[in-house]
Amino acid sequence: MAENVTQSFANHTRFHPPFHFFLLPGTLVLLILTVVNVVRHYDRLDAWILLLIGILVPVAVPLIRLNSLKVQDRLIRLEERLRLQALLSAQLSSRIGELTESQLVALRFASDAELPGLVGKVLAANMKAADIKKSIVTWRADTFRV
Repeated sequence: MAENVTQSFANHTRFHPPFHFFLLPGTLVLLILTVVNVVRHYDRLDAWILLLIGILVPVAVPLIRLNSLKVQDRLIRLEERLRLQALLSAQLSSRIGELTESQLVALRFASDAELPGLVGKVLAANMKAADIKKSIVTWRADTFRV
């Protein structure tokens, strides 16, 4: 996402063109071509080896993306717990452990001033991540998302 655009719920998701528009479609094309190659040359060992590669790559490429996002979510969770400890009252701070990973990741978009009230609402209503993001009034941009 370009840093000169104000981030909001409507535009906070990130498309990474090399991944979303090159690697993902490329893996689909590779799988189709390797299947066609095996159908045409089913009696050749190299066709089957290419088919194995053609199956492995579409499995590996999404895992590369998902694993890096999972690591980033773990770091966000740690960062947000530290932020919450600094900003929340003692009563709310003692309940940080009740927040789920997805709730903590969603709360990162809330401004410091808005965070204590929002955490109280999240804990009271057990809000989902999308609902948390929609209820944020003053958006705190995260432009470092993988």
